[in-house]
Amino acid sequence: MKIKFLITGLLSLVSVTAVFAQKDVLRDAQDAFTKYDGLRASPKLALPSLTTAKDLIDKAAVHPKTSGLPLTYTVKGEIYAALALNDTVASRSTPLFITADEALKKAKELDTKGENKKQIEDSYRTLAQYTFNKGVRQYQKGNYNGAYESFDYYRTVMPEDTNAIFYTGLSALNSKKYPETIKLYTNLLATPYTGKANIYGDLVQVYMLNKDTAGAMKIVSEAVAKYPANASLRNREIQLYLQKGRVKELGDKLDKAIEVDPKNKSLYYYQGYILLQEKSYDKAADQFGKALIIDPDYYDANLNMGLSYLNQGIDLFNKANTMPISKSNPKASQAQYDLLSKQAIVYFDKAKPYLEKATAEQPKEEDPIDALKKVYLGKKDAVNANLMQKKLDALRAGNK
Repeated sequence: MKIKFLITGLLSLVSVTAVFAQKDVLRDAQDAFTKYDGLRASPKLALPSLTTAKDLIDKAAVHPKTSGLPLTYTVKGEIYAALALNDTVASRSTPLFITADEALKKAKELDTKGENKKQIEDSYRTLAQYTFNKGVRQYQKGNYNGAYESFDYYRTVMPEDTNAIFYTGLSALNSKKYPETIKLYTNLLATPYTGKANIYGDLVQVYMLNKDTAGAMKIVSEAVAKYPANASLRNREIQLYLQKGRVKELGDKLDKAIEVDPKNKSLYYYQGYILLQEKSYDKAADQFGKALIIDPDYYDANLNMGLSYLNQGIDLFNKANTMPISKSNPKASQAQYDLLSKQAIVYFDKAKPYLEKATAEQPKEEDPIDALKKVYLGKKDAVNANLMQKKLDALRAGNK
């Protein structure tokens, strides 16, 4: 019996020694990683220790005595995360990242007492840095879907990092993931992010791309209320109101926008455009003129300045040609016709240089050419009217 007890004791001693030996391997792996971490600023000195750490943790990870320990998964996660971060070749770094991510998930699951919490969090930050770098490369290559996934991983690890939210949102936008972009950018507005005014402007655009005009109107109103001195946001608000046909609501908004940005040619153009729709031609021309003082080559202002004069000429031309002839005093009728016709030609002549300028600026646009044709018809210049018609025919043939 004594002999049997002695044999059992020896077996137990061997078994305990093996466990301690494996734990020594785990500790050595951790020590090798710590050495790497201390030398990380000098990669040539640090990387040999990281390689040693990998060899040791691989042994500890497969041994039945240490493979299931929370610390084993923790150390494996931090080592493989560092390996992934240091390898710029995707075919090698991707498997390293996957191994690290899986190890850290298991480490987090097993670490019920939180003994390895800091190590796990630090390792996740390493993986976040890896995915951030990967996301930048993907974005630069136009792989926006891949960039979105990479930045989103970074964001889940660093949820308070405003740049993480922004880059994820930007990639979502370029991937045409509009609902995701709206959610991310809306979240960004609730953070201390410094570029919120720009985010508001982008959000308006994303809502429109997502075919949610109501959402766009709501967010642009909120944006202008928070940033009343931001000319870009006011401009977006005005454009939205014009798109929705809510012209009558724009007067006060345009006046305030011009106070904020008096050198913005578009604002005077918008005012002129509204007045043109209301057939307040002289007032419209005054606003288009202000836009052209700022930019004489402003196509839209030149075209619509020409149209404000052309429409007045057409009204007078039509009035002259539809007025009744007095049977009792035909001379008076003729005099009235001549007067209206001359007044019409004055407006046709005023319109002509602006429409010619617009045609020169945008030679492939039909609107100024068609307007010029009407000017020549009003002036009874058949030769030039036919020339404009030929230009229109050529353009339309080319667009088929």
